[in-house]
Amino acid sequence: MEDRVAIIAILVSQKESVSTINEILHEYSEYIIGRLGLPYKQKNINIISIVLDAPQDKVSALAGKIGKLQGVTTQTLFSK
Repeated sequence: MEDRVAIIAILVSQKESVSTINEILHEYSEYIIGRLGLPYKQKNINIISIVLDAPQDKVSALAGKIGKLQGVTTQTLFSK
């Protein structure tokens, strides 16, 4: 399967999920180009964006694992 550039946006409303997110991201570190994390204290959430260069199934698996966590929402965007 062909590699594609993708962005996963992650919104975290439960801080207990952050360590699990970091563990999952470590599993996929070979595909990660960059990562940006922003705490938004006014809304009590953390915003994380992950840029990857990976097969679509790997990106989908990563987003799915993270999206199943309590208090976490993900959205994925793929390049053409």
